[in-house]
Amino acid sequence: MYLQYVVSLTFGKRVCGCCGALRPRYKRLVDNIFPEDPEDGLVKANMEKLTFYALSAPEKLDRIGAYLSERLSRDVARHRYGYVCIAMEALDQLLMACHCQSINLFVESFLKMVRKLLESDKPSLQILGTNSFVKFANIEEDTPSYHRSYDFFVSRFSEMCHSSYEDPDIRTKIRMAGIKGLQGVVRKTVNDELQANIWDPQHMDKIVPSLLFNLQSGERTESRSPSPLQASEKEKESPVELTERCFRELLGRAAYGNIKNAITPVLMHLDNHSLWEGKTFAVRCFKIIMYSIQSQHSHLVIQQLLGHLDANSKNSATVRAGIVEVLLEAAAIAASGSVGPTVLEVFNTLLRQLRLSVDYELTGSYDGSTNIGTKIIKAHEERQLQEAIVYGSFANTLPTYQRSEVMLFIMGKIPVPGVHLALPSTGSGHEGTRMIQVMLLKSLVQVTAGFQTTNMLTALPSSFLEPLLSFSLTEDPEVRLLVLQILLSLIDRHDNRPKFTNISIISDISVLKLKVDKCSRQDNLFMKKHGQQLYRHIYLGCKEHSSGRQHYETLFALLGLLSVELANEEVVVDLIRLALALQDLALSTDEALPIFNRCAVHALAAAYLNLICQLTTVPAFCQHIHEVIEVRQKESPYLLPEDVFIDNPKLPSSLEKVEGDVLFLQSKITEVLGGSGYNTDRLATPYVPQYTDEDRLSKRKSIGETISLQVEVESRNSPEKEERTPAEEITFETLKNAIVDSVGMEEQERERRRQVVEKFQKAPFEEIAAHCGARATLLQSKLNQIFEITIRPPPSPSGTISSGYGQTQSRSVPIYEMKFPDLCVY
Repeated sequence: MYLQYVVSLTFGKRVCGCCGALRPRYKRLVDNIFPEDPEDGLVKANMEKLTFYALSAPEKLDRIGAYLSERLSRDVARHRYGYVCIAMEALDQLLMACHCQSINLFVESFLKMVRKLLESDKPSLQILGTNSFVKFANIEEDTPSYHRSYDFFVSRFSEMCHSSYEDPDIRTKIRMAGIKGLQGVVRKTVNDELQANIWDPQHMDKIVPSLLFNLQSGERTESRSPSPLQASEKEKESPVELTERCFRELLGRAAYGNIKNAITPVLMHLDNHSLWEGKTFAVRCFKIIMYSIQSQHSHLVIQQLLGHLDANSKNSATVRAGIVEVLLEAAAIAASGSVGPTVLEVFNTLLRQLRLSVDYELTGSYDGSTNIGTKIIKAHEERQLQEAIVYGSFANTLPTYQRSEVMLFIMGKIPVPGVHLALPSTGSGHEGTRMIQVMLLKSLVQVTAGFQTTNMLTALPSSFLEPLLSFSLTEDPEVRLLVLQILLSLIDRHDNRPKFTNISIISDISVLKLKVDKCSRQDNLFMKKHGQQLYRHIYLGCKEHSSGRQHYETLFALLGLLSVELANEEVVVDLIRLALALQDLALSTDEALPIFNRCAVHALAAAYLNLICQLTTVPAFCQHIHEVIEVRQKESPYLLPEDVFIDNPKLPSSLEKVEGDVLFLQSKITEVLGGSGYNTDRLATPYVPQYTDEDRLSKRKSIGETISLQVEVESRNSPEKEERTPAEEITFETLKNAIVDSVGMEEQERERRRQVVEKFQKAPFEEIAAHCGARATLLQSKLNQIFEITIRPPPSPSGTISSGYGQTQSRSVPIYEMKFPDLCVY
């Protein structure tokens, strides 16, 4: 039996040997690269013969690939994994060596084998197939392919990225293989117009979530610099770092029309996994996005975030706060590049969300009702959202011209007394209006922080300054303080503001190291146009009963900055007059100011006069100010800032005996400054603020009172018995008629001018002379009427005449005939 088996085996080999000689050469070359023992690996000498044959006969390349694919499928089915590895190694070498026109058919066989390996449930085969695909992806093909599809690879590699294999080490390897595979697919297809569009939503909805899933796993590390650095070999072992590198590469290849398809899956992933509330991961994702995409596409990401925020306007406050924080971080990065008009769109959306949040907080629900089943609002979460919007501004990264636009835009959204009568929201009421005012002013504080400009007129136009100053006259102390802080930020251009933080009497202001530049022409024009407004609002701000220590400190800083930043000789005179007027205000009992306020105004005036006298460097002026301060230190310390602006000020019960040497004398100051060339006439004139309707409007405590006051003003300004005419309705026909009428009027005027010219050209001289004479006669008659109107009773030098009844009657003499004494004529 044994002898029979040996004979049959020997005969079989001989038969195979004889048949083998009849087989095609490419098959024999392929068979020869496989050793008897797969552990010996690929037979390199035979592999070189096969490669040479493939290069010499490229038309056989597709058959070589098909035969290798057949052998590999048979080996996979028989679990001979050693031969599988040898077959894939041979395929890789052939693929790297051959770039002929027949490569496409070979690639089809190659991708078929890779697909076979990826479909296997063995992790080692999946990784082997992925590595071969990555090598293939790095090859630049000479000929295009019209029919190749990568849909299976996108799906399979995405599935591998979510692997849940039991062994953590193998699971990590499978996930990393999936990430590398997706990276290969992107590299292979992104720049090939003939391939299926990898940016289609069907592909992006698989690729992006798979990358984010792996990016989220493991330790969270900070996003790196704008240009991704090459990672070291050690970093490549981390799925998180590999994912980030792949994500950056994907975004960096995105063109203008593909940004939306790449960002939408990110937003959906963060929504589905509730990742907005944690904020950290969402912020990190969008930092990677903003630093990876091309800078000119940044505004597209911002627009998608804005739309997503609006779409979630009725979601929980924590979700909206997370989106807002991501939006602000992304906008801050984009602001350093190119954002353009998207800046105002960002602020418009944020302010709209702020209004909604205030409405939600006050009504307690999203739909304005408190019915059963309505989702109840958590007030503290809404306040956190409001703070995120107010204090998370990115405007300080914008250029000056865009910050000015943002300031004007926000100011236009603030409900100004007498202008915006109510909020568009239905349930917030007057309290909501006040909250909006405060929050938008806080936003302006953030926007104006660090604001620098060389031309105050263009940076602070009347359309911004006037409504801002109107808020400094309201009775709400918080609103007034915010306005003062905004003014300080706008005026301070040399970082002098911190040096005026506290009110105190400084004997030598050189220790403050103030930065003082010569006042420019633009600054002079600004103060000439708006100076009186600023003085008036400072004066009226000191009169407010609700002003506290912080208000007076801010007012002192404002006076100091005006003296340092915008002062010329005329401004200095006006500021000194203002300080003396504040002293008179504190002495007056008509305003019924509390004791603290009166002492605070005295202390404010003393501290400012001490500052301005040293800035003017007039010795006699400084001597008078210092003498008064010394007297106050001995007799009335409660009139100095050191005893007033403290936690527990020591105040007297009344201020009836404030007189004499403790007061600054306007006559003395006028005298000493007049000797130094200052305008004595202006110095001797007490400062009196001009009151306007704006003051009375701003004093109303509620919007309702503002409306009633407007009705009063309108009724007072109109005639009592005059009926109000209804406003004319503007329609298309009205506009059409107006255009037609204007055209007709122009034609009539043109015809009249033509007739006048023709008359003077063709009419006889006598007719023209008569016409001009008639006009001269008409003019003379009008002059005579005017002279008759100007007749007045004569003054005493002309004497009087007696009437027949013993009464004196004035003799009427025209003014132009009166004889005046020589002293009255010059």
